[in-house]
Amino acid sequence: MTEPPAPRLVEITPDNVDAALGVRVRDDQHRFVASVERSLAQAYAARDTAWPRLLMDGDEAVGFVMVGFDPEEEDPDFRAEIWRLNIGEGHQGRGYGRFAVQGVLTEARDRGISRVTVSWVPGEGSPEDFYLALGFRRTGRVNDGEVIGELFLD
Repeated sequence: MTEPPAPRLVEITPDNVDAALGVRVRDDQHRFVASVERSLAQAYAARDTAWPRLLMDGDEAVGFVMVGFDPEEEDPDFRAEIWRLNIGEGHQGRGYGRFAVQGVLTEARDRGISRVTVSWVPGEGSPEDFYLALGFRRTGRVNDGEVIGELFLD
């Protein structure tokens, strides 16, 4: 008997970009995270540092994550920062967000990075509790109204 495919993060290519563009968060979450369309435009503009990935489960796109990896950045809060995490509306609450963040942390370790940051807009419905449950801690800094959290890697 064959095991079902496990979720995986894949590079965005011409073959799967339409699937990536189909990832949509719930309407009430739009104020907390930019769309995949905007994210891919930013990734194109920052292609030396952006690391966008599509989260697939089998043949289905269930999420999107994008990280900025810039070891030369002066501000340590922005050397390895999760820029986006979008889990599709019908796929939330199933562990895909946790899987995507774990994939980011693995990539950071592979690059020799010891600290990853993320920022979030505070307020009801914010992803703050999600990131804190994963082990991120508030740094005490706020950038453009967003709380900055950090996680030190082993």
